[in-house]
Amino acid sequence: MRYRLFYFSLFAGFFAISSCKQAGGDFPGWEYVPDMAHSVSYQANYYNYYGLNTWGGTAEYYQFALPRTPVEGTVPVGAVGLYTALDETEAQQIKSSLQGFSLSGSVPYRYEDSEEGRQRAMEEIIDNPFPITDAGLARGKELYEIFCGICHGNQGDGNGYLVRDDGGVYPAMPTSFLTEEFISASNGRYYHSIMHGRNVMGAYNDKLSFEERWQVIHYIRSLQAKELELVYNENENTLNDIDRPSGLIQ
Repeated sequence: MRYRLFYFSLFAGFFAISSCKQAGGDFPGWEYVPDMAHSVSYQANYYNYYGLNTWGGTAEYYQFALPRTPVEGTVPVGAVGLYTALDETEAQQIKSSLQGFSLSGSVPYRYEDSEEGRQRAMEEIIDNPFPITDAGLARGKELYEIFCGICHGNQGDGNGYLVRDDGGVYPAMPTSFLTEEFISASNGRYYHSIMHGRNVMGAYNDKLSFEERWQVIHYIRSLQAKELELVYNENENTLNDIDRPSGLIQ
């Protein structure tokens, strides 16, 4: 009886160890009751979540774990097709609907990352869809100094600390927003650069929401007004009163 118990225990121990053997070479590996240790649901964007799976390779699993393509015609909650309207009448209706409407930041942008797309954006994107408010300017200032001021300078003069303190090795001098060229530039020039980047500047479309991009542009305009000793706030805007070519600051 003693020997039977010994051999039974030995066999049970060997079985337990061998049933959890790691994969290797052509051997797929064994795992005892894997569903108790690993969730069978997909873990979004994990590349190697289920290392001991025996039903598919890592690359195959990764494709299953990626986000799905939305159904055609799907509109994200809070999205506004501001610059995708079919005609000017529809565009005006969309702009009017923005008043008092809280956006999620999901807005389609159909101007390509090309010189042609940039030129179209500069010509067609004129009005800032958000009114000037003191709260918006304060938020725009905060975001500008985080994402833009390091290169373009907190005053918008192109002399940010990343340029100023690097010992002269910065690859390109950042734009000064205080020149006549950029004071007169349309809002589309700024918005397109935020969306796609420009020259050595990277894109910030994944860092700033729809409204945040426009509040940053409002803040840049306030810096330009300050340089010209003009006013740009929720009570008064004399920056746009300057005579300029049609279709620029509006």
